[in-house]
Amino acid sequence: MSEDKLRIIAIFAHPDDAEVKMGGTAALWSEMGHSVKFVSLTNGDAGHHEKGGGELAKIRHKEAQEAKNRLGIDEYSILNNHDAELLPKLHIRHQVIREIRDWKADLVIGLRPNDYHPDHRYAGILVMDAAYLVIVPNVVPDEEPLKKNPVFLYMQDPFQKPNPFNPDITIDITKTFSKKIDAMDAHKSQFYEWLPWTQGLLEHVPDDSDDKKRWLAEWLNNWLGQDNQIPSEFMNSLRKWYGNEEKINRLSFSKIEAFEIAEYGHQPTDDEIGRLFPMLNKERK
Repeated sequence: MSEDKLRIIAIFAHPDDAEVKMGGTAALWSEMGHSVKFVSLTNGDAGHHEKGGGELAKIRHKEAQEAKNRLGIDEYSILNNHDAELLPKLHIRHQVIREIRDWKADLVIGLRPNDYHPDHRYAGILVMDAAYLVIVPNVVPDEEPLKKNPVFLYMQDPFQKPNPFNPDITIDITKTFSKKIDAMDAHKSQFYEWLPWTQGLLEHVPDDSDDKKRWLAEWLNNWLGQDNQIPSEFMNSLRKWYGNEEKINRLSFSKIEAFEIAEYGHQPTDDEIGRLFPMLNKERK
């Protein structure tokens, strides 16, 4: 692991997944001078009720690049696999291995394999299937293997079965929350068209751009499903990493992002977590 500039890669299923789950933390890393890359394993060509195929894929690519600029991250790659057809196949595993090796990642962040969307589930499996193989020279032998296995983390989700998300690391994103909403706002085809349509809310989307962002922040609260109250397990994680009870009590659920340490990959000590999440060092006791 680098002692100075970190290299973080988040790999997920669709353009916009990481913005929702870790956009604020990505912006914090970027503001601190670290290198962040987002990788969508599908091109998003099925996620709309009126558009589809190549036309939609182009729209979603453009939206993703705008989100990248708003977050301030370094790269946002979209692989040319069809939306809603992602499977844990060998050639896609090799794509994931190449992305991690090429980025020389210190930290790899993926989705958990329990989720409502099959693409999300299989994206999670593909990342974890690569967790050991990124250091094996005879796997994808034309791409130099990493000398040390990165730390692998899961992004937060609300699903409980077969096992709930465990917030090992919880980050206060108050400082970059507006960047997170701005990045989500860049995905207009998703947050103001497709997702409201699937939820029967399309007629409730405001016309004014500022009102849309406020509506989007409220949608995020609803997606988290906790009426903005921080669950006890997240509070315990916040106490571990911040220790400032007064500060913690001022936080809302939408102003935090959490990560679970995967059992695969390098198992970090608390000191290593402090280096991987340097935003903690200013306040950690």
